[in-house]
Amino acid sequence: METAITAVAGELLSRFISFTINKYCSSKGCLEEKGERLQRLLMRVHTVVEEADARHIANSGMLIQLKILSEAMYKGYLALDTLRFQLHEESSMDKVSDSFISISSATRLKRRRTILAPVNKGKNLYLEVNGALENLEKVVSDIAEFVVLLGGCERLSRRPYDAYLYIGNFMFGRHTEKQKLLNFLLEHNPDGATPVLPIVGGLAVGKKTLVAHVCADERIRSQFPSILHLNGDNFLSIVDHEKAILGMSSLVVVEFVSDVDDMEWKEFYSFVRRTNRRSKVVIISKLERLARFGSVRPIFLNALPYEELWYLFKILAFGSADPAEHPELVHIAERFAKELHMGGSLVAANALADVLRRNLNAQVWFCILNRCKKVIEKNLFAYGQQPKLLMEQGHEIDMTDFALTPVSPLRIIPCTSSGSSATYAPVKELPQMTIGELLLDPSVRPKGQFILLSWESRLPPYTSFIHFVSNCTEDSPEGTHLSRRKRRGVAL
Repeated sequence: METAITAVAGELLSRFISFTINKYCSSKGCLEEKGERLQRLLMRVHTVVEEADARHIANSGMLIQLKILSEAMYKGYLALDTLRFQLHEESSMDKVSDSFISISSATRLKRRRTILAPVNKGKNLYLEVNGALENLEKVVSDIAEFVVLLGGCERLSRRPYDAYLYIGNFMFGRHTEKQKLLNFLLEHNPDGATPVLPIVGGLAVGKKTLVAHVCADERIRSQFPSILHLNGDNFLSIVDHEKAILGMSSLVVVEFVSDVDDMEWKEFYSFVRRTNRRSKVVIISKLERLARFGSVRPIFLNALPYEELWYLFKILAFGSADPAEHPELVHIAERFAKELHMGGSLVAANALADVLRRNLNAQVWFCILNRCKKVIEKNLFAYGQQPKLLMEQGHEIDMTDFALTPVSPLRIIPCTSSGSSATYAPVKELPQMTIGELLLDPSVRPKGQFILLSWESRLPPYTSFIHFVSNCTEDSPEGTHLSRRKRRGVAL
């Protein structure tokens, strides 16, 4: 009797497993079909977004639609990459056959749990892919009118690095923000007033790069023969440039790292307006309260959404390699993007991608990922904040765990260079190493004080993101800050 019950139970279990496998395979085929549809829609939407980025769009409604298109596109790419990895990870399920019938009951139960997990996981994946697909289908259904109107927009001039050949050599994303800045600079001044546009955003989100990118347009350069770049320390020195800007349209770009006295601003603005009423002023700052000086609605640059950051990081990390040929690395890269979105920055994304791109090896990528996690956890425990926030505050950051075999504590103090002509001689003369060199070979770390270069932009204004490492970092008090004046003056 017991033998009969065991046989019946075994047969029922085998049928249940077969049913589960058939159901899974069926859903897998459905997912593959949806993946193909998703890829075709992404190709259409990407073509439109890229074309829109090469046009001058003055219509506010079209700018809103462009933002919706780009957001749907990046969400679609994320869903497609997740689907590809999942299908690769579960490809072994296709080889499952009736051989399960011959294995023991214990092994059957173990296999049953193994099979049910991906089935539940596949359900969540189905919902994610289906949501991205429906979102894209919705925006594509309204895209015809946008494309027609886009054809009437003036095409922007393109320089060689804007030809989308190398993603590291052109400004990624910010489609709507670029158009808004371009519209501000090209429109005529109302009533002879001098308009002021504030651009507000956190540390290293691309404020100066955005301005430099738009100012490189031929129409902007022809409309503003004089483009001045000033900083908050000496913005009143504009009076020294009176001869250069007198009688001609000028664009004055001022970067502030601290608040400004209202009387000083009034003096500055009166001078610019008196010199030439066709001039314009752009304010760059991370301080939202400086938006009070603006005469038009500010442009706020926030950190990239996760989907957009993931797309950028994947392209940077793989370079010329095809991510589809390295599905395991794509999965690791996605985990990098999650860590960067929570506590990293675009600078960190560029620096890490530059290192990963040199060695497409899963073990190496996992090792670097784990070290990044350790750095984040250690700073959260020591200071109660993510490294990204500590960086914005000029607070020291513990990077000891970043090195594979740290010989001594490594605590850095941010001192981002603006690429200006100002120099800080004692720092400039110090030895320098890149964060990539530190990651790959910690033994090359200089003795004593040195400069750690995390990233150097390939685009104007060619900002160098550097950090000061003292000789006795292990003895430095927690909470060390680099003085504001010293931070502004450092340049390489």
